[in-house]
Amino acid sequence: MFRKVFAGIFLSGVIVLALSACDADKLSKLKPGSTSADEVRKLMGQPSLEWVDAEGTRVWEYPRMPEGIVNYMVVIGPDDVLREVRQVLTEENFARVRPGMSTDEVRYLLGRPAHERYFSLQRETVWDWKIKVEPGMTWYFNVHFNQHGVVSKTSTNFVPKG
Repeated sequence: MFRKVFAGIFLSGVIVLALSACDADKLSKLKPGSTSADEVRKLMGQPSLEWVDAEGTRVWEYPRMPEGIVNYMVVIGPDDVLREVRQVLTEENFARVRPGMSTDEVRYLLGRPAHERYFSLQRETVWDWKIKVEPGMTWYFNVHFNQHGVVSKTSTNFVPKG
């Protein structure tokens, strides 16, 4: 397993589009099997989190939350060469979140959430990720953690834009 190392409607729409265009340009320059870790870092910047396994493979987290609707995980092999770039906010990954998972397991699967809120009456913490923006509303995927930091359930909701 990996260990971690901490390393207005119109306006928000423009921010999402700008992030998407910028990411698309950067991502098109990344070539698994040939791009070095240094080149990835120069192009993408410092990752927000790094996961390292026993063999030396690193997974760098590049979240686009809370403005964006994607989070990237970049896999760097022990040879310091890019292996893979994953956009992790997918229906398949949402379906993998199960009761009993830890906060670290969820973070590794989905990347940094857009928001983290504590609800004292329920004694739970809820992380959310923006997953879809439609005219008049924004959709979120939510993971609910009990007081022990363990997933109790997942949900989705939407927030109307006023």
